[in-house]
Amino acid sequence: MDVWLERIYIGQPKTVGEKDAALPMDREWRSGIFKEPIEGPVWLGKTNLAGDGQADLKHHGGPEKAVFAYPLEHYLYWQKKLPETEIFPGGMGENFSLKNQLEASVSIGDIYEIGEAVIQVSQPRQPCWKPARRFKVKSLALLLQNSGRTGWYYRVLKEGYVEAGQDLALLERPYPHWTVEKCNTIMHVDKDNVEEAKWLSQCEALSSNWRATLEKRVEKGENPDVEKRVIGPNE
Repeated sequence: MDVWLERIYIGQPKTVGEKDAALPMDREWRSGIFKEPIEGPVWLGKTNLAGDGQADLKHHGGPEKAVFAYPLEHYLYWQKKLPETEIFPGGMGENFSLKNQLEASVSIGDIYEIGEAVIQVSQPRQPCWKPARRFKVKSLALLLQNSGRTGWYYRVLKEGYVEAGQDLALLERPYPHWTVEKCNTIMHVDKDNVEEAKWLSQCEALSSNWRATLEKRVEKGENPDVEKRVIGPNE
């Protein structure tokens, strides 16, 4: 089944909310999650799409997270799961809205040609508290993580212009076993499986941050503070 780029979203960081609001979910915050669809060719560079930006450069953007992709099909799930919340395509902060590809059908290290560019899957997304703040659902990041509907990131191997409507042509799949779905299971669900964590940490196409986290688990039994990431200042 063909995989194509349904839409491209970009946006610059902005500050929203009330500085002294009584409720944490209403307080002032800054994020690059607010993106809008763009028409026509867009330059894809080594660290991001032209015109796109991130507020937290420690955890977002850069060569390993140049493009965030999210399956369009997931929005039907979220609209049924959270019917009172208006969750819409582009709302997760994705750059690429993809059609016909899910976490179970894409693997770490996959290399795709799209338009003039060549991109490679680098890691699953680890959702933080900001989607929850945006949609006023405190548990949303945890729901994203536990459902496995996280999306994933690309690094850029060849810069060039890309455009909505183009197909993603698979050029190489060096690690078919390490699907994004499998990686999410190892990182977030099957945390006691040290052997699998060890093997995944040795995948050369996996981002350095993920490899470091898994190595700490294998060597020291350490795991990151999930609640700090998924709840953060929302509580």
